[in-house]
Amino acid sequence: MAKRIGMEVAMAVAEAVALCRLDMAAVYPITPNTHVAEHLSDIVAEGRIDAEFLTVESEHSAMSAVMGASATGARTFTATSSQGLMYMAEVLPIASAMRLPIVMSVANRAISGPLNIWNDHSDIMYQRDAGWISIFGENGQEMIDLAIQAFKIAEHKDVLLPVNFNMDGFQLTHMVEPFEMPEQSEVDKFLPEYVPYATLHPDRPVTMGALGMPEIFNEAMQGKDAAMVNSKKVILEVWKEWERMFGRKYEPVASYRTEDAEVLLLTMGSMGETAEVAVDELRKKGKAVGLLKLKLWRPFPFEELKQAVKGAKVLAVLDRAVSFGGPGGPVGSEVRSALYGEADRPAVLDYLIGLGGRDMSVEDFIAIAEKASLADKKKTKELYEFYGVRGK
Repeated sequence: MAKRIGMEVAMAVAEAVALCRLDMAAVYPITPNTHVAEHLSDIVAEGRIDAEFLTVESEHSAMSAVMGASATGARTFTATSSQGLMYMAEVLPIASAMRLPIVMSVANRAISGPLNIWNDHSDIMYQRDAGWISIFGENGQEMIDLAIQAFKIAEHKDVLLPVNFNMDGFQLTHMVEPFEMPEQSEVDKFLPEYVPYATLHPDRPVTMGALGMPEIFNEAMQGKDAAMVNSKKVILEVWKEWERMFGRKYEPVASYRTEDAEVLLLTMGSMGETAEVAVDELRKKGKAVGLLKLKLWRPFPFEELKQAVKGAKVLAVLDRAVSFGGPGGPVGSEVRSALYGEADRPAVLDYLIGLGGRDMSVEDFIAIAEKASLADKKKTKELYEFYGVRGK
């Protein structure tokens, strides 16, 4: 049986990764994901797992190192945040093109400048098109679960793509929460030994990452896209298996009190739990408000989103990153695209919130929901709004 314990979430993620019988990790420390690296290195140094922990000089080197190890058939892991993820960006698309099932935890943090170490989602949004499966959690329990699930998804023979799982910096990483930590025997039953499709070995030469001439590049990109799209079936299967084993359900789009809702809020990450409280308060006042929580960012869950918004008049997307000079935030843009052409689609409003760690209270979510309900009546044409900007 899983143990009920309390621990800092970042350290719990390291414990969960260790349960996956890791072969190799390379991590360069960066706030607020340093504790994942530190605790995992302690676990390796104490001999609790038989793995290599490689000390590198940068995030670019960390990703390059785990790519090399993964190409030899090792189960690999890294972790980063913000500018570190940006420094990795050069090699992230190569990892997915080479179909290397690397797992990476991202402690989401604002991209500088101005310099900011607090949480929003701007770091991972820059990597939207790197070809990585991308999943978001909202609490410590989900981060433990997603860490273990990520290896099974990435290494599945029908996927073989890298996976990043995202946890809000500080708001999750540095919080001590209660949760159930699976037993080693349970993880062993859920996660089989990794059997790679192809490996680098001097006795069996293969080519990985070769030059792609224009004559084959379109086909290579189409193949990479098909792999990402087709991975969704495996993700859903893995989540169903997890639910059968551990009783915790995961969905691409989770719903909260959406029955008969006329106004829907949509969140990603830890703010979903605060938004739940706001929905409860609004329901007490007789307001038909519900909440959607987007868990699967890539591949994007088009059909699940369309189903989830049926019957609603307004969908207020709560974006935690900015697409400068564009239609607002990246999530709002994706949602509008996904719902384009749907006859009964709700009006989609995009609120840019919580940037650079700006606090969002229950009252803020209530205010946004009430504002969104009025916007429908006024048929607003504003694509987006920076919520809570001072000195307007």
